[in-house]
Amino acid sequence: MPDTGSVVPLHWFGFGYAALVASGGIIGYVKAGSVPSLAAGLLFGSLAGLGAYQLSQDPRNVWVFLATSGTLAGIMGMRFYNSGKFMPAGLIAGARYFNLLLFFTM
Repeated sequence: MPDTGSVVPLHWFGFGYAALVASGGIIGYVKAGSVPSLAAGLLFGSLAGLGAYQLSQDPRNVWVFLATSGTLAGIMGMRFYNSGKFMPAGLIAGARYFNLLLFFTM
């Protein structure tokens, strides 16, 4: 395994983001019985996980991850703007911008 020093590869942040999205859908279902939250969380979490996996195979293959997180950031950013509530919309929108920041600095 090549030595990467202390730099964490971007795909690990992607897997964390995917887990955050999927767990948010599960929590939405458990707390409010929201089947759409469960379905959207698992769908977008799976797509983000796929994108993170693709990043682990080839760091230039970012399109699935960027499209997934961009779509989710747009949706959740609008929900945050309309509701003013940080959880869960602001958290997911902010996490996407954190991932984007990491992507362009690595």
